[in-house]
Order: sequence, then C-alpha cells, then structure tokens
Amino acid sequence: MFDSLSERFQGILKKLRGQGKLTEKNIADALRDVRLALLEADVNYLVVKSLIERIREKAIGEEVLKSLTPGQQVIKVVHQELTDLMGGHQSKLTMPPNPPMLIMMVGLNGSGKTTTAGKLGRMFKKEGLNPLMVAADVYRPAAREQLKFLCDSLGVDCFSDESANSPEKICRDDYRWASEKGYHPVIIDTAGRLHVDEDLMNELVRIKKVLLPHEVVLVADAMTGQDAVTMAQEFNQKVGIDSVILTKIDGDARGGAALSIREVTGKPIKFVGTGEKLDFLEPFFPDRMASRILGMGDVLTLIDKAQEAYTQEEALALEQKLQKDAYTLEDFRQQLRQIKTMGPLDQLIKMIPGASKMGLKGIDMDESRFVHLEAMIDSMTPEERRHYNIINASRKRRIAMGSGTSVQEVSRLLNQFHLMRKNIKRMKKMGLGLGGGFGRSLKSFKRR
Repeated sequence: MFDSLSERFQGILKKLRGQGKLTEKNIADALRDVRLALLEADVNYLVVKSLIERIREKAIGEEVLKSLTPGQQVIKVVHQELTDLMGGHQSKLTMPPNPPMLIMMVGLNGSGKTTTAGKLGRMFKKEGLNPLMVAADVYRPAAREQLKFLCDSLGVDCFSDESANSPEKICRDDYRWASEKGYHPVIIDTAGRLHVDEDLMNELVRIKKVLLPHEVVLVADAMTGQDAVTMAQEFNQKVGIDSVILTKIDGDARGGAALSIREVTGKPIKFVGTGEKLDFLEPFFPDRMASRILGMGDVLTLIDKAQEAYTQEEALALEQKLQKDAYTLEDFRQQLRQIKTMGPLDQLIKMIPGASKMGLKGIDMDESRFVHLEAMIDSMTPEERRHYNIINASRKRRIAMGSGTSVQEVSRLLNQFHLMRKNIKRMKKMGLGLGGGFGRSLKSFKRR
C-alpha cells in the first residue's frame, strides 16, 4: 500500500543523510518534498499542513542542527511525528469486567465488514474465548448466509433469526441468548449501504441504543482513500464510533486513509486487514507502520508472524536436526508450509530492514513455486525424502511425472537442497546459531 510513498521518503531522507551539515534551507527543501509526497499519497491537506509544521519546529531545533548526525536526527523526528499522527501507540480492544463484551460492526457495503467480523471471531476463538456472531443485516441479499458460512468454517456459533426483519429485535434477542449461554464476546454484523444516508444512520443509532455496545468498530476500506476519511467522520458524528479497522491495506492504494483517519476522527485504528484470508488480520502498531513507510522494515511484526508459525518445541527440534546433520526434505517441506502461513511473501519481504537496498524489494515472489516444490517432495517416497542422494535419473523421471513438473525442475530442487545443507554445515563450523537458538535470540531481541 505504501510502496510509492515509501520510495519517495527514502529518496528524501537519503539526501538528508548525505549532507555533512544541515541548514534551515536544507530542511525546508526536504520538508517541501515531504509535503508533496504526502499530498500525492492522498493524505488530508489539513493533516499534512499540521504534520509538516510539527516536523519543522523540531527539525530546526538547535539539538538537531548541531548534532554530529543531523540527517539521522531529522529521520528520528519524522518517524516520531508519523507515529504520533497514527495514534502514537497500539490501541487494544478493552474487555469489560462483566461479560459478554458487545462489539458493534458498522460500515458501508463492500468495505469487508462481514469478513472482518469473521476475522475477529477467529482471533477471539484462538485466544480461548467463546465468541458469538450475530447476523443483524436484514437487507443485503445472502448477508446472513455469508456470515453463517464463515462461522461454520471457523467453528464459531452464529445467531441468526431468519423470521425477524427488525435489526433491533435481533440484537435484543441475541444479547439475552448470549448472556444465558455464556458467549463472550458478541460480534454484531450490522447492515451497510452503498453510501452514507439518513436511513442507515438512524437504524445504527437505534441499534446502539438497544445494545449499549462496549465498542462500535467502523470498518473502512483503505482503497477508497480520502473517501474513507470523509465516511469515518460522518459515522463518528452521527453514530459515534470507538475505533477503526482498515481493510485492504495489501492493495495498491496510496495510503492516505491510514495516515489521516486517526488525526481527523480522533479514533484509533486497532486492526488492519492484510488480505482476504480469515487469518490476515493484524493489530495496528503506529510505530511499526511508520518504520515501514520510511523503509526501515518491521522486524517485530516479522517476529510475531514467525512465532505464530513456529512453536518453541518445533524450533528446538529443528535445531537438534541441524546440529546432527539430519535435516531432510521432509523437514524442508514442513518449513515451506509454515512459511506460507505467515502471509504473502511480498509482504514479508517488505518487513526486512533494507530490503530495497539488498535488491529484495520488487523481486518476483511467485508463491506457485512453493506449490511446485511441495508437489515434487510429495511425489517422492519416504525413503527418498529422508535420503535425497539415492534419487537417480529414473527416480527423477518418476517424481517429475507424479508432480506435473520436469526432470530439470526436480534436479534443481535437489541441487538447491544440497547447497542449503552445505551452507548449514558451514554455519555450524563458524559457530553461528541455528534453529531453536535463532528462535530464542529473536525472542530475547523482542524483549529488548
């Protein structure tokens, strides 16, 4: 989402770092470029004006201009101001002392509201809670069926009264039912419209009066840019919202909504949707997002994803195999599968600090390659997966035929795996940490 803005920022900041000494003119020129970059990214004009003034005030201070590394000091100021612009710190959903917690989802049709409700349900269930989804959209065709389908796929219960045409009645009945059955939290998927109108707002106000929800969450489509900010303002003024979830930030939008919505509404962004799959929902960290925008990567989110994919026991078991030189194609296949659960590869690459300098950014990350690799390994016998060096020409032909690939591709896989094992041996001789040791070092780094 922020690719274009990030490239502009990196160019601007590179010029600043290259200056042996900064002057007010240097900084003024850089801030002019920053202002243009933000406006081109569809950031609200008033937000840009306020942000630039705050950066200017701190960047021209004596502490920066007389610093031994003035360029780095300005970057630090820009990072902090971007972080503050997006909320300053992570804002979490606050659980009430007396369950069930009521979460009212609002937004326009097409923003991803129902899917986001499902993502929240999945997240709560993973945390050990017993969520209930409520189908309160009585207007959009198949809205209730869509939510029930999502719930069935997640193993989450859904409250849906097909005979009721009143959202207020559905919400009143569901709260009573949730309290009796011990559900917590309760996520209410309300109706949307193609645009903001009085009927929609009045209905949401009535539902809010009936429910008295603990959290009114606005689901906003980041792809709509400034329209998302305008829509958020209207929902906040007429209904009253507590937080925002931005969807589709994996798209090619310019990013203005993420940078404007907190400043304009005063309401925090708590989660972002990073893809269509139900596990593609991330907590929103303003400081990490600022680092991504400035091309600094996002190591902490990358660590979070790695720790979700790998348990400590798995990492230790892998370390022992590596130490004993017992790493096989079966282990490699398992790692491929775990990497895929961490999210799209192009997004993971962007979280690596300096990815653009290493030539990683923009590289073709064709995930179908993973499918081909798995298919080839699946076509091997257990003995071949454990002892790859027994695979001769006839075995390669059989594996290629069974996986729908070519003999050359099978040979390439085996050669790359052989090279990987040689590199692992070299790392062992050099005394570098492997496997679980690496996992432990990540955890200690995160604590710091």
